[in-house]
Amino acid sequence: MQVKPEQLRGHLEKQCLPAYLLHGDEPLLLQECADLVRQAARREGCSERELLEVDDDRFDWGQLRDSAAEMSLFGDRKLIEIRLPSGKPGAAGSKALCEYLERGSNDILLLLCGKVDQQSQNSKWFKALDKAGAAVRVWPVGAREMPRWLRQRLQAAGLEIDADALELLAERLEGNLYAAVQEVEKLVLLAGNGRVSLDTVTASVLDNARYNLFAMLDTALRGEAEAALRMLRGLRGEGSDSMPILWVLARELRTLHGLQLECEAGAPVSQVLQRHRVWKSRLAATQAALERHASPSLAQLLRQAQQVDACIKGFAPGKPWDRLEALLLALAGVKLPAAPARLA
Repeated sequence: MQVKPEQLRGHLEKQCLPAYLLHGDEPLLLQECADLVRQAARREGCSERELLEVDDDRFDWGQLRDSAAEMSLFGDRKLIEIRLPSGKPGAAGSKALCEYLERGSNDILLLLCGKVDQQSQNSKWFKALDKAGAAVRVWPVGAREMPRWLRQRLQAAGLEIDADALELLAERLEGNLYAAVQEVEKLVLLAGNGRVSLDTVTASVLDNARYNLFAMLDTALRGEAEAALRMLRGLRGEGSDSMPILWVLARELRTLHGLQLECEAGAPVSQVLQRHRVWKSRLAATQAALERHASPSLAQLLRQAQQVDACIKGFAPGKPWDRLEALLLALAGVKLPAAPARLA
């Protein structure tokens, strides 16, 4: 069964299937969908939750069999959550998942993946899970979809928004869903009458912290390394979470890499930027980054971002904020052999 993300809440209120596969390339939406499944599992009597992290090819899929065979400590149902960032369980994982689903269980299986490609969607394990439960594919929210997504989000919070206010808000957020959620929460407090006007959005924008995440990113794209670094440290000093910052950087790197590949294939830069609907306010900064980085350089930065992600999650050595600084400086064009230099 295929279920759209916006349909998941209503689906779970009616029924809770034995298995759910959540996959896609929007971490925030994946997390929100997973939270909905976890809440439904608790309502269904799953008093325990067991987490299996499939971090490499050496993962022992026998843990899934053992987990399903063990009775819950209190005799209740259990939620077995598998995190599969690669979206590819391999031969052993495919066999284990098919056997689990074929055998059936009183427990609920939640499989949380990254991007699952078309080949994997035709695999036995994917089809078995789709048959026994539900697959929820989370699509990225692009520039064209952002206004509609924002309007839906605001309506869910009990707010209506004027067209000009929506346009300004969408342009300011530039596709960052973490920031969008925070902005909606702020607008709930500012819009006392349930209506978001242009003045309301302007007041919200002006009320932002001095060290703004988007300003930091554009500053790095322009190559202003020292200023970008000060902004990152400002965000850290304000208690910001490192994961949303990494998400913004990684998303920008993936976009830049795709743009650069098209440019290197012979497409004019102006046409590439227009085709991908790069915001007018960011054209100069994006062009500066493309002039500074070729596709191999951007690919290396993406690999570096993966290492930062592993560091934040505890799978790689080092300090997450130090690694974030190194990544930001590399994007700005600073070559660091080791740790980033400290500002005076």
